[in-house]
Amino acid sequence: MLKHLFLALLVLGAAVTARAADIVVGSLQDLSGPIAALGTHFRNGTQMRFDEENARGGVHGRALKLIVEDTAYDPKKAVLAAQKLIQRDHVFAVIHNLGSPVVMGTMPMFLDAGVLHLFPAAPLKEVYEPLHPLKFAMSPSYMLSVPPAARHLILANGHKRVGILYQDDDMGQEVLRGIDGLLGELKLDWCEKTSYKRGATDFSSQIARLKAANCDFVVLGTVVRETIGAWKEARRIGWQVPMLVTASGYTAQIHQLGGREMDGLYAVVLVPHPYAEGANSRLAAWIADYKKRYAIEPNTWSVFAYAGADLFIKALHRAGPRASAADVSKALEQTRSSRDFFGNPEFVLTPNEHLALRRVRVAQLRNGRWENLTDYLPPAR
Repeated sequence: MLKHLFLALLVLGAAVTARAADIVVGSLQDLSGPIAALGTHFRNGTQMRFDEENARGGVHGRALKLIVEDTAYDPKKAVLAAQKLIQRDHVFAVIHNLGSPVVMGTMPMFLDAGVLHLFPAAPLKEVYEPLHPLKFAMSPSYMLSVPPAARHLILANGHKRVGILYQDDDMGQEVLRGIDGLLGELKLDWCEKTSYKRGATDFSSQIARLKAANCDFVVLGTVVRETIGAWKEARRIGWQVPMLVTASGYTAQIHQLGGREMDGLYAVVLVPHPYAEGANSRLAAWIADYKKRYAIEPNTWSVFAYAGADLFIKALHRAGPRASAADVSKALEQTRSSRDFFGNPEFVLTPNEHLALRRVRVAQLRNGRWENLTDYLPPAR
């Protein structure tokens, strides 16, 4: 009897030790709300890279454990989920938290708890400035990413009357401020500015205002569903105005959900969409593996998530066994990745730069496929 009890305690102790050895990482995703089309891929891409590393023995023998909480793109739910990750799950880091309102509502909680806040899917300046040892970003703010793309199209096509449709929250305000600065630089005035509440589905009044103002170019501070709705409303009333959407709209879901009618839309590109046609051998194998795992095609956000997870894993290896958050932070500050099989740009982090990417491309939907129109453009001034 005592022998059996002793063996049971040994097994329990080994299990507790194994769990304690895990590197627990959290992620706040929209899996059931208006941008679930993005959240699913952020989860999948991250999990795929973690699974690969665990299959190789983990990081210094420690397994990576990903805990994903569904926020449904609701900041109130996100706060409760963040509390769980911090207090119950004791996460070492959070990665790729999705959505500007979600991130702005929860980032202070993670930082106050000493949790690494890595590569959020919320292109806001606040996620990398002011400099903080625990916060790192991969994508530039909308104020940095949208103006170079808009400048290129305005100058290349001679647009003079620029309008904007933007989501009335932190994300939309970032886009608005970025284009406002660009128009000042180009000595152009706004044609029209109009907004919508998060979750809106009817854009008839906003599009009518932009058309009545005779805008010849429209910037969309929108996400997937809203991009499709705005574009289709303009086409429904016979208005063929060119439109540029932020990187949030650069996704295969645009043409998958919107159909060929979406052809012509411009988008800001951070990392490339992974198309199987014409892919190199490594990318083709990666796409096939992703489809086998998740029974869906990968997209740009799958690539973004996978790349961010890879940067984190490399930093964990450099930081050494049982590394602290401070150790991993210092390792991240030594990051300089080269161009990879995805065609990703070089990612660079330093002690004075916690934003890994400052340059973007412009793409356009043609025949149901995103095609790059430019290489990486000079960063915003």
